[in-house]
Amino acid sequence: MQLFEEIVTSRKNWLNDVLRPWCGQASRKELLKAEAEWVDLAGKVDPEKTLWLWAWSRFPELVHESLGIEETSEVEVRLQDGRIFIGFPNSRNSQRGELALLGGEISHDGPPAEVGPFSIDQIVAVRRLFSF
Repeated sequence: MQLFEEIVTSRKNWLNDVLRPWCGQASRKELLKAEAEWVDLAGKVDPEKTLWLWAWSRFPELVHESLGIEETSEVEVRLQDGRIFIGFPNSRNSQRGELALLGGEISHDGPPAEVGPFSIDQIVAVRRLFSF
């Protein structure tokens, strides 16, 4: 590479073709390791707007590409152990690969309460219940 533009293009390609897909499938443990080195890996960018957004993007109905975890849509969250929770994501309390919901377990009839946090590794599926 001789031109600066080639370096820029190469870096962008690496971010989009290697780093972003990796975030979409990596375990929480690996994502936490990456977060500690994020400035070296991705440059001076906020891990919440890149690393964690890309990681949560494995569940497309949970995220808004520019906002992060979407709070305005009710979702159904299925965990590996078979439990199902319904509620609205609380992005303020959903940090570092853990999801908090304002809702409850599907079999629970009480008032909504904050449940979780659930590790990104525990979640097998997220389905948006209502879209406006």
